[in-house]
Amino acid sequence: MAHLTAAEQARYTREGWVVPEWRLPKPRVDAMREALDALIAANPGVRPEKLVSAHIEGRNAEGVNGSRAFFDLATDKEIVELVADAIGDDIILWGCQVFCKPGGDGLETPWHQDGQYWPIRPLATCTVWVALDPSTKANGCLRVIPRSHEAKSLYSHMREDRTDVVLTQRIDDPGFDEAQAVDIELEPGQMSLHDVYMIHGANVNRSPQRRAGVAIRFMPATSVFERNLIETSDKSGFKVDFSTRPLWLLRGQDRTGRNDFTVGHSR
Repeated sequence: MAHLTAAEQARYTREGWVVPEWRLPKPRVDAMREALDALIAANPGVRPEKLVSAHIEGRNAEGVNGSRAFFDLATDKEIVELVADAIGDDIILWGCQVFCKPGGDGLETPWHQDGQYWPIRPLATCTVWVALDPSTKANGCLRVIPRSHEAKSLYSHMREDRTDVVLTQRIDDPGFDEAQAVDIELEPGQMSLHDVYMIHGANVNRSPQRRAGVAIRFMPATSVFERNLIETSDKSGFKVDFSTRPLWLLRGQDRTGRNDFTVGHSR
C-alpha cells in the first residue's frame, strides 16, 4: 500500500506541498489518458481546463458530462492512503476537476489560494494533482509558493473579467512575492499534494505539447461542507454548484455530524 514517507509528511507540513515517490503505474496512466480523450469528446462545448466534477458520471449540475473512470481514480485506495498520511484518517471526497491545457493555447491559471473559492469551514483540503501528460515549465506546469500556507490565512484577491484565464480571481496583495515560486514538473503518473492555503498557479501553454492533470479534492471530516455559503454561479470562471455537489466519506467518521452524504447522489 502506498504511503508518504516520514520525510514526505514532514515536507508537506513544512512546505505545504510534496511530490510522493509513489506514482500511478503506466497501464493505469494509459487507461486514464484514454478516459480523458473520451471525456473531452463528450464535452465539446467546455474548455478542457474547466472540466469540473469530472468524476460524477453522466451530465452533472455544473454542465459537464463526467466519467466513472475519474471517480475510480478519485477513490483509488493507494491515493487515499497518501491523503490519510497528510490530513488524517477521516476523509471526505468532495471534488475532482480535469485541467487539460491544449498545446498552443492552454489558459493561464492566475496565482490564487483554493480557499478563496470553497465553502468548507474550517478551511481544510488536500488536493492531489495527478499528471496524465508530462507537466513541464514549457507547457505550463503547476507552480507554488512554498510555505505560503503557514499562516492559514487568505491573501487579498481581485476579480478579473477575462475569458483567457481558468479562474477569475487573482492574488492582489503586497505580501505576495512571485519570485519565491517553485515549478512542479511531473512525469505521467506522478502527483503532487498541496494544502488549501497554498498559493499556486500555472502559466499559459504556448508549447505544442498538451498538459493534462486531474485535481482531486479531499477534506478532513473535521470540517463541514457548507452548501449555502457560496451561491451557484459561473463567477469563478466556470459554473460551480456546491448546493448539489455530492460528498463521499471514504475513510473514518464524519466528526462534525453535519456533512450531508445524500445530496447529489443518484437514487
